[in-house]
Amino acid sequence: MAGLLPPFVDHHVHLQLIDVPQLLAGGLGGVVDLGGAPPAVASLAAAADAAGLPYVRHAGAFLAAPGGYPSARPWCPDGAVREIRSPADAAEAVAEQVVSGATVVKVTLNTDAGPVPDPSTLAGVVTAAERHGVPVAAHVEGTGMTELAVEVGIHALAHTPWTEPLDASLVQSAVDQGQRWVTTLDIHRDSGSGQQTAVTNLGVFHAAGGRALYGTDLGNGDLPLGVNPREIAAMIRAGLDRETILDALTDPWPLTLHPDGMATRIPIDEPPREADVPMWFASAQAVRQR
Repeated sequence: MAGLLPPFVDHHVHLQLIDVPQLLAGGLGGVVDLGGAPPAVASLAAAADAAGLPYVRHAGAFLAAPGGYPSARPWCPDGAVREIRSPADAAEAVAEQVVSGATVVKVTLNTDAGPVPDPSTLAGVVTAAERHGVPVAAHVEGTGMTELAVEVGIHALAHTPWTEPLDASLVQSAVDQGQRWVTTLDIHRDSGSGQQTAVTNLGVFHAAGGRALYGTDLGNGDLPLGVNPREIAAMIRAGLDRETILDALTDPWPLTLHPDGMATRIPIDEPPREADVPMWFASAQAVRQR
């Protein structure tokens, strides 16, 4: 792993809730914003690029059922939720996000917090997104929501499922579809059994051949503004080895190529001990080559 690596990416952040200029110092070369007010996020993305900060990909607004998550959350910025009521409405909503610059679409499936779109409306989101050449990521929370996401062909989960243990056959179906899971394990460190459920589910997903994406839900609570060693440690507990973690950190999803100029350097070629792996990844430095 010596030399320059592809840029490390946090695949789940909320730019409106964090101090964007600090990200570069924390070792991140890129971020994926998974929900915010489209004009504000597009402006933050443009400003980050102009300032030589980590590159930004974004989903635009959260697509949600009327009254659905996260519309009632106090942290949710004004204009960050786009309600969808039908397959036709879903298609319009997807087009709006793409016009705003989105390269991924985010839909929320949280039965613990309110209504969720019906299967035909969800299928409309997926069909419209595929027509525009962008993937769909889903927030899944509550009984049966991962199953629903698999049923309608959602391309990625914005969080490793943590509210219920998943049956191995369902996980295998997700893997067979090519579904990616963003890790976000550390946000559950104070939630009792939630983190262990997520770690176990990610372990089953990884063992079945699933592709994980490093992500932290940055902006959600007290998280480091950069590569999070606690997230890496939790990934290790799920059974991911160093090469798999590197792949999760450097995956250019939701596109196929990183932009020119961004790279990552780790000062020490190899960690002294296995126990040092999380801090070794967290010592990464994001660099621009232009």
